Amino acid sequence: MSSLVKRPSGVASWYLPGILGGLVFTMKKMLTNLFNQKQMPTLNYPEQKYEYGPRFKGNHVLTVKKDGSIRCTACMLCATNCPAQCIKITAAESEDPSVEKYPISYEIDVLRCVYCGFCEEACPVDAIRMGPEWQTAALNGSKFTYDIQQLAYRAQLKGGVVSVLDDQERHKAGI
Repeated sequence: MSSLVKRPSGVASWYLPGILGGLVFTMKKMLTNLFNQKQMPTLNYPEQKYEYGPRFKGNHVLTVKKDGSIRCTACMLCATNCPAQCIKITAAESEDPSVEKYPISYEIDVLRCVYCGFCEEACPVDAIRMGPEWQTAALNGSKFTYDIQQLAYRAQLKGGVVSVLDDQERHKAGI
């Protein structure tokens, strides 16, 4: 039992009308953009930079306390909550009796990161945030594994981002 496949006949079987329609559409767009350059939503990238809104989630930032130490308590909630499994934390006991443990190693592989913000939401002490920076360039893939120095003390942060919890604690204490 053989089945016959009916192929469209006539003009519908030609590919030329579809190709010509696409070329006409592309030519219209090109000429419109060529003669109306002031209306084009294009930025001259290195000179002009797009300003993202306050909810933009860019590169990660580890916040610091007022004394400059890392806010992270190595609770591992961010690493547990990360869907891409790109956060690796090594904890150690602290000599300070008020701090139970702290991270001696905190690494994020940003090539694996999906920038979902789950790490930021999971953190109970406001230790990790998604910052406004988004430009990351390197020649080697190993440069995209950020450590504590890159996350908390990079030059763009100008000494680190102080956690908002410090201000809340001072407010509760009446200072």
